[in-house]
Amino acid sequence: MSIDIQYLLFLQELRNATGGMFDELFNVISKIAVDIMPILPYLIFWAVDKNWGYRFLGAQWGGEIVNGVVKLTACAYRPWIRDVRIEPAGDSKVAATGYSFPSGHTMCATANYGTLAVMQRKKRKIIAIFCCIMILLTGFSRNFLGVHTPQDVVVGFFETVLIIFIIAKLQKKLENNSRLADILTICGVVVSIVALIYINVKSYPMDYVDGKLLVDPKNMMPDTYGGIGGFLGLMIGSYIERHYIKYEIPTGAKNLPALACVGTTIAFIWKEHLKGITVQVWFGAGWGKFVAYFILVMFAVVIYPLIIRKFAND
Repeated sequence: MSIDIQYLLFLQELRNATGGMFDELFNVISKIAVDIMPILPYLIFWAVDKNWGYRFLGAQWGGEIVNGVVKLTACAYRPWIRDVRIEPAGDSKVAATGYSFPSGHTMCATANYGTLAVMQRKKRKIIAIFCCIMILLTGFSRNFLGVHTPQDVVVGFFETVLIIFIIAKLQKKLENNSRLADILTICGVVVSIVALIYINVKSYPMDYVDGKLLVDPKNMMPDTYGGIGGFLGLMIGSYIERHYIKYEIPTGAKNLPALACVGTTIAFIWKEHLKGITVQVWFGAGWGKFVAYFILVMFAVVIYPLIIRKFAND
């Protein structure tokens, strides 16, 4: 028996011994990472610092597309498929989407908490420390709940740290260099197209048990479609914003906090509820998520900045 499975079985015994009293706590920590924190980049972009907003968005959607492509390349089965003794907490067997490696929750937590930690590391160290703790807790929660192996979490963390580092370096080079920004935009669009082609033409494991397909690859792909859609939205949206909108945060506007709150509420409702009853119904799980997240990022970078500019008042 491999060490990673032994570790998960140990945590499972601990979970059972405590009567599942910590399950909901770690479930909430996981949900905050993927339900709440992905809205933070939009708030930063609209009302705090546009450049940092782009860094947050780059980390979030760069992480999504990289994590998704790696998932569909490795095609690692979830722990309970690898070993029937693993019983994840709650309805994870039904609710978990995508393959196991790397952890998407850890990636998302690292992208947002990590970027916030870098942003606040000098001015508000307590926030930076809190963010680092939340990254660790989110990663551990995925192991404790039995939905990811340690290597899933570790790679999800380090791949995103690398993305955050690359984005910081790129942003310095992009200062007052519109031509380079446009070149990178074109490269990003090409990467999105290539990623879409790749995940659709590559082969996937088709393992059967008692005549039943163990894991249907089609059910593993929608999250990656969404990541590619969001990343493509960022590439196209940022081009439009840079060249035509040129958004500047109306710092002195008294109603800016209210406008930002309204925007984040709209983004949250779309992400968590409306997309599931609109575009995902119309276009299917995969292309539906692609369209949904493309729209979300375009709304954040192109549409809502225009609304703020129109309604912001001194």
